[in-house]
Amino acid sequence: MIIQFIVSLFATLSFAELFGAPKKELFFCGLTGAIGWVVYVIGLNSNMGTVLANRADLLCVLLVMAATFALTVFSRILSAIRRNPVTVYLIAGIFPLVPGAGIYYTSYYFIMNDMTQFSNYGMETIKVAGAIVLGIVFGFGLPQSWFNALQRIERKKTAL
Repeated sequence: MIIQFIVSLFATLSFAELFGAPKKELFFCGLTGAIGWVVYVIGLNSNMGTVLANRADLLCVLLVMAATFALTVFSRILSAIRRNPVTVYLIAGIFPLVPGAGIYYTSYYFIMNDMTQFSNYGMETIKVAGAIVLGIVFGFGLPQSWFNALQRIERKKTAL
């Protein structure tokens, strides 16, 4: 799991560099993506699979939603503490969770006119993308006052 944490940190950090995130924030962008990926992997490795054993796609969607929620909350915390827009951390942070292979295979099977595989991969990709959206929506559903409190604490520390 440590290797996956490090790889996802560097992958997200690299994407943040390409995305044009401020140089001072690159590590934090990478950390956001790594935290989201670790939450996803912990969920995969836990016994949650026994509860939803015959609904693996539902489990995957729930794990992606939980991981996205975690990285959204972490992005909002960093945004309050570091006084930057939340999108700097959030857009880079969702990079490890985006279903790139699903999008590729959906397009591939569409071009190859294999409509059965196209619809299978397409629905799976749409579910994961929807889970990412719901995780972000639920993360932004938390009151801003909770994060403003972190900002006040940080200001007190810097004033001392």
